[in-house]
Amino acid sequence: MHPETRVVIRLRVNGDLRQCAVTPSTTLLEALRYELGLTGSKQGCDKGDCGACTVVVEGEPVLACISLALAYHDGPAITTIEGVAEPGRPHPLQDAFDETGGAQCGFCTPGILMSAWALLQREPNPSREAIAAGLSGNLCRCTGYTKIFEAVERAAARLRERGARAPGVAAP
Repeated sequence: MHPETRVVIRLRVNGDLRQCAVTPSTTLLEALRYELGLTGSKQGCDKGDCGACTVVVEGEPVLACISLALAYHDGPAITTIEGVAEPGRPHPLQDAFDETGGAQCGFCTPGILMSAWALLQREPNPSREAIAAGLSGNLCRCTGYTKIFEAVERAAARLRERGARAPGVAAP
C-alpha cells in the first residue's frame, strides 16, 4: 500500500461502529480527533510520554498517539472520554475531579480520567499506591497529583456505595 493511500476502516468507539478514512501511518489519536471529531483525547507529546491521549481499549489504557489506527479496524471496543459520562449526567469520577480541583488547566484531565476509569474497572477499592501506579503514565504540571488521587478515592467510594461498575464491565 502506498503511504498516501487512504483506506476506510471501522472503529468500535463508545459503543458505536464508526467509519473513517486513514493512511497506513495515521495514529489512533489522529483518527479519533481529526476523522471522527472526538477531540476529548488530547494531542500532547506525540511520543507516548505524557498520557494526554489515553483511551481505554477492552479495559486497558492505551496511548493513542503511538497506536496505529489500522490495528483497530473491526477490532476491540475503544472508549474515549466522550464515552465515560452516564446518560444525562457526568460519571462520578468526573464529578469528583470537579469537586476536588483535580482538573486544573484541564489539558491532562481526559487522559488521567481514562486511566483512572480503567483502574476503577479493575480495582473498585484501590489504595493510594495502586492509584499512583495506575496513573503513572499520565503527567500533570498543575496539581501535584494529591487532588487527583483524592478525586479517584472519592469516586471509588461513590461507585462502591452505588454498587456500580463502569459500563460494560460485569461485577465479579
